[in-house]
Amino acid sequence: MRKTVIITGGSGEIGSAISRQFAEYGFDVIITYNSNTERAENFIKSLPKGNHAAFKAPTTDTDKLKEFKTFFDKNYKALDVLVNNAGITTPVPHSDLEGLTDDWIDKIMQTNFRGSFAMVRTFKDLLQKSSHSAGVVINISSIAGIFGIGSNVAYCASKAALDSMTRSLARALAPKIRVVSVSPGFVEGDYTTNMDPVFLKNQKDNTPLGRFALGKDVAQAVFSAATQLTFSTGNIITVDGGRLL
Repeated sequence: MRKTVIITGGSGEIGSAISRQFAEYGFDVIITYNSNTERAENFIKSLPKGNHAAFKAPTTDTDKLKEFKTFFDKNYKALDVLVNNAGITTPVPHSDLEGLTDDWIDKIMQTNFRGSFAMVRTFKDLLQKSSHSAGVVINISSIAGIFGIGSNVAYCASKAALDSMTRSLARALAPKIRVVSVSPGFVEGDYTTNMDPVFLKNQKDNTPLGRFALGKDVAQAVFSAATQLTFSTGNIITVDGGRLL
């Protein structure tokens, strides 16, 4: 029986790397997406052979998550791994308190924290039926939640909340479900091409391993946490090249 993984935001830059990692190791990959149907469906077609699928289900939409669960239950029955990858942010200097609007604070907290919790709540019973020794939840966090430096104050707070949720649910859902945070530092991607070169150099110079993380680095950490670190739960695993040092 093939193992299954759900990856929210699974066709984005980091999500696609995670999705491909699991597909290459024989998992059936089911991704969610918010709006870009063409990108999601084309990405699913590009994965190695398997019973893969894409489903439009914003994690903040409770009714859509119920529909998604019905679809999943009909086609897959048990869930082995849930990767809460969907997230949003916007750049606002931490000193610009007026610039971080109520609307953006709510959007960030709803997607990054509430949406992740809602996915666990929705799929808890299917994770408990995992063909692994335990179902696994991997929350994609950020070192911004640890040291408070990131795209804006609300983003940092949302990732700290996600890490706290990881610890709480790891305790509450054991022993049938493990819960782990994977916390990247700066991840190189298409969005970095328009960033200030001075800022980018500073980030790289302050990373002991001398480079930025790639999506593949995050994907390998997620896959390892799900399949190899079988006696770990409640952990915050950093993928930052030593940036916190």
